[in-house]
Amino acid sequence: MADARFYTSAGPFTALQLADLTGISIGGHPSSGTYYDDVANLASASENHISFIDNKKYLGEFQSTQAGAVFISSELVGHSPESTLNLISSDPYLAYAKAATAFYPDIYTNQTISNQTSLISETASFGSGVIISPGAVVMARVEIGNGSVIGPNAVIGPGVVIGEHGWIGANVTLSFCCIGSNFIAHSGARIGQDGYGFAPGAPRHFKVPQLGRVIIGDDVEIGANACVDRGSLSDTIIGNGTKLDNLVHIAHNVTIGEGCLITGQVGIAGSAKIGNHVMIGGQAGVAGHLSVGDNVKVAGQAGVSRDIEPDQTVAGFPAMNARKFWRNIAALNKLSK
Repeated sequence: MADARFYTSAGPFTALQLADLTGISIGGHPSSGTYYDDVANLASASENHISFIDNKKYLGEFQSTQAGAVFISSELVGHSPESTLNLISSDPYLAYAKAATAFYPDIYTNQTISNQTSLISETASFGSGVIISPGAVVMARVEIGNGSVIGPNAVIGPGVVIGEHGWIGANVTLSFCCIGSNFIAHSGARIGQDGYGFAPGAPRHFKVPQLGRVIIGDDVEIGANACVDRGSLSDTIIGNGTKLDNLVHIAHNVTIGEGCLITGQVGIAGSAKIGNHVMIGGQAGVAGHLSVGDNVKVAGQAGVSRDIEPDQTVAGFPAMNARKFWRNIAALNKLSK
């Protein structure tokens, strides 16, 4: 259940309203007069809460939950408590996400923000409903689309373009970048700074000017303290719908496709090409100038040191077919005994 000090609920909703919002079917005959006030996890939910289960690991919590209604797959309906209304979905987690968004549609908007202490260039342009928070700096020729929010102490560098309904967190810095709509950058993210470019030599290494940009599509989210370097000559590109976790580093000239999920502390070296719908686990690394195909899954802490064909799952260092990697580990364990 969300803390009312921080989150304002748009509820309550009936089960029928939630069914319309999420596209699910309802097991049973819900009362049109029954309203649900909030979403909550299985363990803490009460009769006026909506919850979800998408993992059999939590079957015990589900069987004892007090939740009034639960998003659930059809295969788990038989385990449902008698008092719980089943909201049946092929993807319960997605249905929950849509319901939670309905309850909290304004989670990234703080209407109390003013722009009295902001520094805004006279040549910057803004769409309707843009909010600039105290301490933010918006430099020359910046373009910000309708409904976007710039957080406290954020710095938006010259010429940056931000699409509609963006949310830029506190202390974010954006430079040399063009960003699509519905973008989220969490606190401390750095986008568009220099790539790591030096011409090695003695007695010193000569700095290579980084003359590219960062191009970010629609519906992209970048986590706290993540860094995305701008390109050296060509651009660094992040495709529509890709989500980067906290502390991810994307080096210069990297291209990332659409719908990728890249989790904490991943590093992708310069000029690597990542396909569409790639998933990369925490602390994994991808070496420079490599190609990772569509739908690849890279296990946590794996080291990708060669090209990966589409539709593969890899693990270990150097990264290899995941089944082969685990067979190797099992063989080594047998040898050690």
